[in-house]
Amino acid sequence: MATPNYGYEKRQRELAKKRKKEEKAARKAAGLPPLPDTDEGAADPAAADTPPPQTP
Repeated sequence: MATPNYGYEKRQRELAKKRKKEEKAARKAAGLPPLPDTDEGAADPAAADTPPPQTP
C-alpha cells in the first residue's frame, strides 16, 4: 500500500489558502462586499435553510 504524501497535501492546502487570501484582497480593492465564509465544519447547513423567526 502506498504511503500518504503529506508534503504534497500540505502544499495544496497552502496554495488554496493563498488563493483565497488573494481573492479576498482583490474583492476588497475593488470595493465589493466580502464573500461569506464557507468553512466546511463551522457552518450548519440545516441552519442556513431555516428562515429567521418572525416577530408579531
